Amino acid sequence: MASVEERNSRTIHTAACLIIGDEIHDTNSAFMAKWCFSLGISLKRVEVIEDDEAEIIEAARRMSDRYDLVVTSGGIGPTHDDITYQSIAKAFGLNLVLHEEAFERMKKLGRFKRTESEPEFNWDVESPVKTARLRMVRLPIDESRDLAKQALFPDDKAWVPISVVNGNIHILPGVPKLFEPMLKGLKPFIVDRLEDPECNGLYRVIISTPLPESNIADYLTKLAARVEPKGVKVGSYPRWQKKNNTVTLVSKDRKFVESLVREVVENVKGRRVLVEGEDDEEEAAT
Repeated sequence: MASVEERNSRTIHTAACLIIGDEIHDTNSAFMAKWCFSLGISLKRVEVIEDDEAEIIEAARRMSDRYDLVVTSGGIGPTHDDITYQSIAKAFGLNLVLHEEAFERMKKLGRFKRTESEPEFNWDVESPVKTARLRMVRLPIDESRDLAKQALFPDDKAWVPISVVNGNIHILPGVPKLFEPMLKGLKPFIVDRLEDPECNGLYRVIISTPLPESNIADYLTKLAARVEPKGVKVGSYPRWQKKNNTVTLVSKDRKFVESLVREVVENVKGRRVLVEGEDDEEEAAT
């Protein structure tokens, strides 16, 4: 089993996304999928679980062990059901420790709306409100390791940190307007661990075909076996109630993928398109 430091420094090939919450309206996993694709990271798993300590513990341990990069979304607010920090701390035998920099940034940058019925708030006075807010800056900390590796601040204008646990679990908020810029801001912290530090990402070719999947299954099966050793994934996707289906070629090797296009187009009697479905209007017009 890899050590924490190994997980925190090894090349990132694979990723997983863990969505945590009882009321999920998830767009974060789709955003992460695009982010991973742009960096050449293979997003292997997306999982949705409720705010349940046992489930969070099991999923965090399993994903940390299986994938190079794990991102969690949700469950780090001030209320009783925001239990992500405490659950992941328990998963790896860590204490929740007040992160002083995050606390100071919260006091300086936090924008907490006060209602008319709410009493004046003072950071220097103990209160239920202060206790609730402190829940958001008590992070799972391994006090034997460098603190700077365990709390990342991707945005100088925001107080919310990315808590990094067990070397490869990155805990993010569930609110998309926070999740998205924070995930983007994670890139500088991991770029030197990418297989392609220039971040050329994955390259995809989309081919539209009028043939049913069953008609091209044999050819695509043989093609996939032939090109898989060279890192190319062949995809086949039906498009219900549309005349054309979709075949994709995905790889980091743009030149090799381009060398396959003519062959695939001929064998599936299709045409290359830039965006799936772009030829639907042409079908309707005819």
